[in-house]
Amino acid sequence: MVETTERLWDYDAVEPGQAAGPTVVTITAEQIAEYADIAQNPDSRYRLGNGSEEYGGDPVPMPTMAVSYAPLLRPEIAENNGFVALEHSKTARRQTPFAKCEARWFRPALVGDTITGVGRVLDKYERRGSKFVTFRIEAENQRGEPVGQYDYTCIFEYAHGQRSVPSDEVTAILPRTEAPALKPAPSQPLTYDSVRVGDTLAELAITESQEIINRKSDFRLAGKPSESNIHNDEEFARRNIFGGTVNAGPATMSYVDQMLQLSFPLSAFYNGGSLLMRAITPFRSGDTVTFGGEITDKYREEGQGLVECRVRGINQRGDLVCLADAVMVFGE
Repeated sequence: MVETTERLWDYDAVEPGQAAGPTVVTITAEQIAEYADIAQNPDSRYRLGNGSEEYGGDPVPMPTMAVSYAPLLRPEIAENNGFVALEHSKTARRQTPFAKCEARWFRPALVGDTITGVGRVLDKYERRGSKFVTFRIEAENQRGEPVGQYDYTCIFEYAHGQRSVPSDEVTAILPRTEAPALKPAPSQPLTYDSVRVGDTLAELAITESQEIINRKSDFRLAGKPSESNIHNDEEFARRNIFGGTVNAGPATMSYVDQMLQLSFPLSAFYNGGSLLMRAITPFRSGDTVTFGGEITDKYREEGQGLVECRVRGINQRGDLVCLADAVMVFGE
């Protein structure tokens, strides 16, 4: 009888530069519409038969759809380097949850574009006893033009007794204890000249459900399906750090994306904009999170107008669920 031992892709086995083969996805209007539906975004621009006036009436994906058409495939990176991902282990299975993601966009992915995504380990580090791994995924179209990239950080090991993502940046933030009426979207998208530092942005309230969490988990344009994870498998999720199912970090990021779109044109993302979101408290089925923010800075750089924003997502209990920083870019 031959004994086999799993070569686990744990924190010690992870090395910067490890990568998997590229993914290739051709963008369709149906994919764009489905992603928006799962993101609970009712904007008609993403529905079949519609498009964005900013881009000649062509359908354009929500910016955060980049994590779907150029996905991070951790198990494939592990396998390509001779290891078994912790999520797929038969002897020590556990999740490596989302901590944060920073995305940058250079141009939209249009219907008919073929997007090639390449992912690799960018960095690994320890903070307050917890261990993190950051991956970089870069996407380009069939013409070799960069479409976007994002850095996705996972928690490979928690410090003893730690149940949430450590963050020096949130310790001084006081959660809102009341739920005032949501600030509505402006009648026209904001421009560089129309905003002022300190202005508040239109707000968005999202109620999560297990159905949406499951659909988000199942929405895959490349890579192998994940039949069981902390998002769709209650029994497995109870054995992991959050003690039950939670939504995926990119799902919350899509809600921040949608909230910013209430105030800004799509081009402010695709002109070179960026979004950094940190997960703070799990977003569970039945939770309602209100996303709101304000303008924190504006300045000109290389002929473009840049507007910086800070966004907070706060649940019905007053817990800070996420903290995000965005840079919206306006052309000349």
